[in-house]
Amino acid sequence: MRRALTAFGTLAAVAVLSVSVTQSASAATGDLIINGQVHTSPSGCFNSDRWPLSVGNRTDELALIFTEPDCSGLLIGIVLPGDSQVSEFGASVFVH
Repeated sequence: MRRALTAFGTLAAVAVLSVSVTQSASAATGDLIINGQVHTSPSGCFNSDRWPLSVGNRTDELALIFTEPDCSGLLIGIVLPGDSQVSEFGASVFVH
């Protein structure tokens, strides 16, 4: 069951990313807060070496949490606009 949920989550993220890539190449509007550090109009991947990883998404885009630096490894969390999440094993965050 866990593998099925992981596979579903990965497929959902791929679908979201493919839709995001077809939109304009501009940065997200708003602030992305990672472990208390504010990134205004973020775009791309943000690494963190602190755990747990705390993400506050005050942008108009999804924030994707990955297990490895440079937005690699497993996708383990999706933070919706206006939401926040703490991830025990997150190492990087991607915002389009």
